[in-house]
Formats: sequence, structure tokens, C-alpha cells
Amino acid sequence: MLSGLLPLAVAAANFETPVPLKGGDQLVQVEAPGYAAPTLFDLDGDGEKDLLVGQFNNGKIKVYPGKGEGKFGEGKFLKAGGEIAKIPGVW
Repeated sequence: MLSGLLPLAVAAANFETPVPLKGGDQLVQVEAPGYAAPTLFDLDGDGEKDLLVGQFNNGKIKVYPGKGEGKFGEGKFLKAGGEIAKIPGVW
């Protein structure tokens, strides 16, 4: 074992049990193939952090508006020019 590193079992005990997040009444999910890049950012400037979940499928981003107290509204895809925004070069 490397000096200063805790055994995995002890280190894992320091984390809370994961809980599913909801956006409105639905669970936050990602499209196949299932890779995501979640982040919190106040996208709309209302003082509440919104949940942005990057979808690996076509490079889309789903935005769940922050409602406060760790709650989020229904997720909608980020749009640009009235169309769902897609990041080039992603599947």
C-alpha cells in the first residue's frame, strides 16, 4: 500500500449513499450509450444552480432548471436558433 492512502473500503465509507436525481417528476437519465457529463451552473441567472447533463449521443445537453433545496425542474434540451444544440464531433 502506498504511504498516505487509505484502504479502499475505508475511503468508500466516507461517501454518502448515492440517490437518484429527479427533474420534475422524472428521474434524470442519459441516452444510450449512457455516458454523461453532469455539472451545476446558474445558466439562467436566477441565483439557483441548474443541472446540465451532457449527452454523449449527438453531443446534446439537457438542462434541468434549479428550483432550490436540491430540486430540479423538468429537463429540456439546450437549444440554439430554435433547434436542439449539438456539439460537433460527438457520436
